[in-house]
Amino acid sequence: MGREAEYFSKDFDWEKLKQEVESNPSLSCHFQPFDSIPPSLPSPSQDSQAWNQFHIRHSTGRERRYLLKEFPELLSCDEYSKVLEVGCGNGSTALPILRGRDNIIIYACDCSNEALERANKMIEVSNVGSVAHRFHLFHYDFSTIGFPKWLACDSCKGNFLQKQHDQFSDAEENKDISLNNSSSLRESNCCTGGVDFVTLIFTLSAAPLHRMPAVIRECFSVLKPGGLLLFRDYGLYDMTMLRFEPDKRVGFREYMRSDGTRSYFFCTDTVRDLFTGSGFNELELEYCCVKSTNRRTGKSMRRVWVHGKFQKPF
Repeated sequence: MGREAEYFSKDFDWEKLKQEVESNPSLSCHFQPFDSIPPSLPSPSQDSQAWNQFHIRHSTGRERRYLLKEFPELLSCDEYSKVLEVGCGNGSTALPILRGRDNIIIYACDCSNEALERANKMIEVSNVGSVAHRFHLFHYDFSTIGFPKWLACDSCKGNFLQKQHDQFSDAEENKDISLNNSSSLRESNCCTGGVDFVTLIFTLSAAPLHRMPAVIRECFSVLKPGGLLLFRDYGLYDMTMLRFEPDKRVGFREYMRSDGTRSYFFCTDTVRDLFTGSGFNELELEYCCVKSTNRRTGKSMRRVWVHGKFQKPF
């Protein structure tokens, strides 16, 4: 098997990990109720600045080659299918999708301008053909406001008439990372007509828990009927969760890093409730448990992620 097959496996049993963690007194702070008064939430501008600094410090990122193995629908979709990538980071999610499927169109957003610049650079140097007409970046904080109307207008959200996918004009040359209008979009006079896929790859965990339902409802609203939301994020009792000090807790299973960025660790029940509560049908939902070894220290690491696929009803 190729390297892609190594990213998703069942190296250990999550239930056994749960028992081990919850029987360890030194880790009890992670699963006790959160009784403290939550700190005041940072403003959207503070969130954006924190993620800007994060991407400056973490300037490199590996291409997520496992995505097409885990989400083969991105390979078998119709020509000119449209993907909304929410929280694109440095482009490590968009790149394998663009490589793997000719003519797929990606709209990628992030609250960090630094991330958008790095994503743009990663795609530009990737040697993927015809990217200029298939990859569109825009600045957006998904946790505070609704998606822009050019993505799916109110009329299309209400009706979602199924249309054939139109190709983008070869004359389209605008690479501005702020895609603010629909002048370059040929499918509709008012908007793109909605998207076929939404990806939430290590993104939802960065939002405060109480904002997550609104984020998911927005994703639901821009999907066409039958469209898929592809989800992967940090799972409960992941190694990184257990490394947080008690004073980094800002909620139940919620943590704030020293740089101001935050992270939530999901159990499958919480993910199920969030997505089905917003109208999605559950297709797949499970823990991904991977054991890896730190090459420098030789220490074994147990990583836990939650993998999910959800569909908007027809």
